[in-house]
Amino acid sequence: MTLEFNGVRLKSDFGFLALVVLLSACASTAPDFSSPELTCLIPSNCVSSRETGDLMPLRYAGTQAQALELLRATVATFPEATVVRADPLGLQLIFTTPIGFRDEVDFRIDVKAQLINFRSRSLIGLFDFGKNRSRMREFTTRFEQLSRR
Repeated sequence: MTLEFNGVRLKSDFGFLALVVLLSACASTAPDFSSPELTCLIPSNCVSSRETGDLMPLRYAGTQAQALELLRATVATFPEATVVRADPLGLQLIFTTPIGFRDEVDFRIDVKAQLINFRSRSLIGLFDFGKNRSRMREFTTRFEQLSRR
């Protein structure tokens, strides 16, 4: 396969793949500490319980403080997670992958609905190759297990 991009000829699938990885690494977004709406600006590197049909908000029973404690207990089961911001209605985390990629995860507690909405997004690159979705599915499983105790 031969492909030309800005005057550069790529003669293999590997060359094309290398170009995609290089270009995706150039796109980066800074952490957004002020977005309680939890939207995904780049759907290919982000999932949200408000926008993604198969990822539902986390349900809790009890008070907002109990919900926050349950979130913290669940986060503690992920050694790769660091809490970077906390307030009475949510948490913001940074997950660092084994190869150094950083993903931001935001949780916001909806007291009236007794739900916790979330967004998980890559801070580097345009694609996450399913990592955010798989992480939030695992987080949901662990959260539900802890909430039954």
